[in-house]
Amino acid sequence: MRIEKMEAERQERRRAMQERKQTKRVEEKRQRAMGNPGDIDFIGLVQTWRETHETQARGHATASQVPKICICVRKRPISAKELEKKDHDSITCYHPHVTVHNAKFKVDGITKYLDHTTLRFDHAFDETMNNDVIYEHSTKSLIDFICEGTGGRATVFAYGQTGSGKTYTMEGIQSRVAEYLFSTILSGGRPCSVETTQTSVAYFEIYGGYVQDLLNERKKLKVLEDAKGEIVVTGLEEFEATDADQFLDFISTGNKARTTCCTEANDTSSRSHAICQIMLRDYETGRLRGKLSLVDLAGSERGSDTKSHNSQRRTESAEINTSLLALKECIRALGIKKDGTKHVPYRASKLTLLLKDCFTSKQARTTMIATVSPGASSADHTLNTLRYADRIKEQKVIIDSPAPTNIKSTPVVMDQIKEQKVGVDSSKQNIKVSPDVSRKPSTSIKEKRQSAAVIKAAKKKQEQEEEWRQAAQAIFEQEEDLLNTHMSNISISAQLLTEEGRMLQQVQQEDVTDDEIGDYVTRLEEIIERKTELVEHLEEKMASFRKTLKHEEELSRGFLQLK
Repeated sequence: MRIEKMEAERQERRRAMQERKQTKRVEEKRQRAMGNPGDIDFIGLVQTWRETHETQARGHATASQVPKICICVRKRPISAKELEKKDHDSITCYHPHVTVHNAKFKVDGITKYLDHTTLRFDHAFDETMNNDVIYEHSTKSLIDFICEGTGGRATVFAYGQTGSGKTYTMEGIQSRVAEYLFSTILSGGRPCSVETTQTSVAYFEIYGGYVQDLLNERKKLKVLEDAKGEIVVTGLEEFEATDADQFLDFISTGNKARTTCCTEANDTSSRSHAICQIMLRDYETGRLRGKLSLVDLAGSERGSDTKSHNSQRRTESAEINTSLLALKECIRALGIKKDGTKHVPYRASKLTLLLKDCFTSKQARTTMIATVSPGASSADHTLNTLRYADRIKEQKVIIDSPAPTNIKSTPVVMDQIKEQKVGVDSSKQNIKVSPDVSRKPSTSIKEKRQSAAVIKAAKKKQEQEEEWRQAAQAIFEQEEDLLNTHMSNISISAQLLTEEGRMLQQVQQEDVTDDEIGDYVTRLEEIIERKTELVEHLEEKMASFRKTLKHEEELSRGFLQLK
């Protein structure tokens, strides 16, 4: 009776397994017909989670006033390239939350599960939201803000992985800005009206460390900082636009001139940071009454995305990621220190220098649109993008504090040195000189010593700033190396684990021979040795990365001591 019962249970298990396989085949066929050919098990887990949490979705409310910083996340639809790779949708946007469903395997290498990470933002837009909705909640209020004529500085920038839809989103916003801006100016209900205000457009890009004018045959420009701390792009052409059509013609010209290239992650990847500036100036005085900057950042890339690139593409990717890292460092440095001072390394890259107004000016408003790819293969990079955006959101209260006025820029110090060299009167310098000495025609010993001290301090500051840049670049490179090594170790360990499972099954059979047991022991020793090598190699990478991080922190503290 016991044997018959065991046989009946075995038959029942086989029947249940066949039913599950048949159900899975039917579901796979249905998902493929719907254009979702990914792993059916992970798709089912994601759907179950969404059914459980769909009641958490909320409507997009319009803010009563323009926020200092607004963080939005936009998820694009899954692409044909992702469907070809049988990539499934792993991102859920239930406003105001965004959840990443990271597909994982348990230690046995067979059991599948999802690692859910949820972050909250001001707005979360799913793949069903069009550009009209994105513009309505991210940019429209900024147009009203700059049209108040009080010198407001508004910035919208798109950040995300290569191929996540940044340029598509930004071009949609540009066309809607043109329509609403000119309708607002022509209506006459704002301080900035068509009779009193000139609307001009400038469009340039940062590519390979150079700034190029996209509306003037890609002429190279210089970025300087004046004595008031204002950023000036010398040689940049501004073109007056009298209506929306003319405005869009300028934008179209700039977009066509922008540097793009085919990469492994995207066929038409933007290889530069493009900045479109819209200036509202007083017709009589030329005073800036409002400015809107639309910034389409170049796509961030992982080291695995550049493995088939040539040297030029890899250099571009390194420069792009370095500038984005500098932007992240500026955001991280915005927190006020205990002594009430703060150092924000804006001069670490031209990008951060040009975006300085986004974070310091009292009359500044900033919107960040983080675009994410839905594919499961991009889940790790999507999570990095969301954490980047979340880091900015954490600084909203701190950013509202007024910017310190006692920070002097390096260009100003160098200008003072030059003036001293050509014999400018000491009253024009920030050097204290006694009345008796200042009346003498010759330069006093005290003045010479103070001038030498200023030169020495400026030189030391430049050296430390260059050392910090190198440390920041080293952090990025070692971080990529560490992540790639870690992912490689996980892949190799999973293969070894699968092999160990097969070895155990073979050695546990009843007819196993002594030679097979000997082979099992030998191979097991090799696997253990290989695992040890992997762990030791990863520990070396971690120790080197910690050392570089510590060095960068020491350099940051050195900056504060020079202020």
